[in-house]
Amino acid sequence: MGFKATASSGDFKPVPAGAHIGRCYQLIDLGTQTEETGMYAGNSSHKIWISFELSGEQEDGSPLTITTKDGKELPMMISKEYTLSMGEKANLRKDICAWRGKQFANDDEAVAFDITKLVGAYGLVNVTHKTSGKGKTYANIAGISPLPAALKNAKPAPVNPNVIFNIDEPDMKLFETLPEFLKEKIRKAPEWTAAAMADSPLEEEEEF
Repeated sequence: MGFKATASSGDFKPVPAGAHIGRCYQLIDLGTQTEETGMYAGNSSHKIWISFELSGEQEDGSPLTITTKDGKELPMMISKEYTLSMGEKANLRKDICAWRGKQFANDDEAVAFDITKLVGAYGLVNVTHKTSGKGKTYANIAGISPLPAALKNAKPAPVNPNVIFNIDEPDMKLFETLPEFLKEKIRKAPEWTAAAMADSPLEEEEEF
């Protein structure tokens, strides 16, 4: 499954390739997702969605920002979908180790790691580009590394609020603020159905 920034309009410009200061501000639990296409079609695994707000400059020297429909300037963002696994070969574990700048001592330490600690953490996000068969360019997160020492005391101030969505205990107000494509993914997860049923009051049985 590809990792790419999402387009909101036909004029969307991908995040420039290169290393950018990023702050993780969003962690979304997508629940169990089933691959619908490709060589892994039919396989199911628990997925999460991690998003970064980026700081820096574009190629022309302008700020790394986008302008919303209401004229507000916001940081460019980029996201990556992971399988929720901390196994030795898991992409999530590899990226967290690179981001922290150190390996876990063993599998037990890796499994015990609280991934919600990622929200609010800064790092250097390495962005690469890939062009589709239709000629559209996508920005991908190729890797994450620690901030250099010189930048640790000059981190940009947070802009977006921190967001953590737990599918097992869904915050419906938060859910409604998510992009529609994420809501569609979440609705397909069996955990979502289970949570909805748990919140639904049982009908009282009528007496004879």
